[in-house]
Amino acid sequence: MTARSILIADDDRSIRTVLGQALGRAGYDVRTTGNAATLWRWVSDGAGDLVITDVVMPDEDGLDLLPRIKKRRPELPVVVMSARNTLLTAVKATERGAYEYLPKPFDLKELLSIVDRALNQPRKGEVPPTMEAEDSMPLIGRSPAMQEIYRVMARLMTTDLTVMITGESGTGKELVARALHEYGRRRNGPFVPVNMAAIPRELIESELFGHEKGAFTGASQRNVGRFEQAEGGTLFLDEIGDMPLEAQTRLLRVLQQGEYTTVGGRNSIRTDVRIVAATNRDLRQQIGQGLFREDLFYRLNVVPIRLPPLRERREDIPDLVRHFLNRTAEEGLPSKTIDRAAMDRLVGHRWTGNVRELENLVRRLAALYSEEVIGVEIIERELADPTPTPVEEVNPAGESLGSAVEYHLSKYFEAHGDDLPPSGLYDRVLKELERPLISLSLAATRGNQLRAAELLGLNRNTLRKKIRDLDIRVIRGAGLS
Repeated sequence: MTARSILIADDDRSIRTVLGQALGRAGYDVRTTGNAATLWRWVSDGAGDLVITDVVMPDEDGLDLLPRIKKRRPELPVVVMSARNTLLTAVKATERGAYEYLPKPFDLKELLSIVDRALNQPRKGEVPPTMEAEDSMPLIGRSPAMQEIYRVMARLMTTDLTVMITGESGTGKELVARALHEYGRRRNGPFVPVNMAAIPRELIESELFGHEKGAFTGASQRNVGRFEQAEGGTLFLDEIGDMPLEAQTRLLRVLQQGEYTTVGGRNSIRTDVRIVAATNRDLRQQIGQGLFREDLFYRLNVVPIRLPPLRERREDIPDLVRHFLNRTAEEGLPSKTIDRAAMDRLVGHRWTGNVRELENLVRRLAALYSEEVIGVEIIERELADPTPTPVEEVNPAGESLGSAVEYHLSKYFEAHGDDLPPSGLYDRVLKELERPLISLSLAATRGNQLRAAELLGLNRNTLRKKIRDLDIRVIRGAGLS
């Protein structure tokens, strides 16, 4: 049997030698070159069963050569390797038709496995249009952990698969979601983010699916939901673990059947939306506690992406610091640099708030200090704060009920940005307050509706109607623990 032929192009002689020897020992016929012109001549002549090419070569960029190779020989698998190690490189390689992208340095065993898979199970399919945007990087980091994320994301750019992003607060889950949209096949459609934790539970279904005029008290007009806003694009469901079970059931139907009904509506509406979800919670634990639907979890968790905390990719911290310093300078703040000792101190810090905490620190350094070069003394001063502010407080405005309501409503308005919430807000908020008030009153009176009505100052029949309308479960004899 004739040995399969592999063409290797890399301007580094040592890499050509190592790859040539490893693939030769594996039984392949290997030809190597240090430039793109020779590789193109071989491909044009019909040589080779697989190509392994570097990106940076003296005469032509390997990514620019890749579309010509795929046009001349569409079925020829091409493996792209690069020391650039950025998301942009991975995405461009995949979009231009690469079978696989390998960041340098890589494991020879992994390369041999990829070569074997490519030669025995070649992929088929059209090459998507080339990405134009190169001016900004959505994600920063060259660590092995980030390289694997880039590779997964690059494969997802040509699909509409549902993605579940997990990671601690501040790791950049929305950045990943935006990158999947902006570099994916739905880039020309809208990207609609929804933070489940910022929307009162009783309002989530109306927010997601919209409501019809007259659907409830105060609904004076039809309201468009986030699914309709995201038509043809991507709907990003952040903090999906905070979604109430009732809304989970409706979302499951959308994922299963591709359609939904508005609140108060009767007709099903077909939807064309890609779902990307994110959470910092352990959803499997919530499933065990009965707080999250297991069937919905598997519908959302088609492609899981775990973002590592910053402490697991400390080697990315210098690049992140330089990126944030450049950004603050572009925004008009004074230019700063970090000396070596200060950078070492930043790399050694635990960063419980992850990338967001690091970015906030860099912004403080740029805004509050006159020194052009930031030394370790300043870093120590910033990191030594004994009373850090919590990431999010339950009721930072005060201890009164009114303060708590004001805080949560302000978060709700902030979630809409420049837009206003759907009409009928007054009645919906009162309805949300009614439910825990009545539930706790019933629990305090051990399910005695007469006593609960007296406690609340309501007519007994009025209380019964509210219990029925709000679907409150009454358990006699069960009190507050």
